Amino acid sequence: MPNARQKSAHQDEPATDPVVLVRARADALYRAAIECCRQHDRAAKLHRGLDEPELEHKHVDALCAMSDSSLIEMSEAYEGAAADVHLEGAEEWWHRANGLWHASREYSRHRSDCDDMGKKVSSRHSADQLGSMHMEYELAASALLAMRHAADAYRKTRPDLA
Repeated sequence: MPNARQKSAHQDEPATDPVVLVRARADALYRAAIECCRQHDRAAKLHRGLDEPELEHKHVDALCAMSDSSLIEMSEAYEGAAADVHLEGAEEWWHRANGLWHASREYSRHRSDCDDMGKKVSSRHSADQLGSMHMEYELAASALLAMRHAADAYRKTRPDLA
């Protein structure tokens, strides 16, 4: 396949330095967080338009779901890599990466709660149910913004990050 990536022998081996692995996972979490924010921004702009094709909405929603899933996976990968690593110097990128990890988990939790509430609401919903849904969507939006800020803070510690 022309687009398939060829794995070299060294790509299968874990990094010998655990700090290098943690930093690589933090960089991947950063990229996933930025992509998640970008897709949700795109969806928000599209959903504001009233005459947009339904098919486009379907695909934008699917891209948002995929970026949310990627964020969860990268967050779990960072968590696994960082669980047993303790930096003596307490480098700034480490603190910012942990902040990004916390923000991504908080966003994912609120997003999951929104999805669960949306599935439970029937056509006959009470004002309390709508109020709870509205509050959870507001919390998810706030958590998305917090994740964006955490990603920006992490980026400042890693100027060479692409």
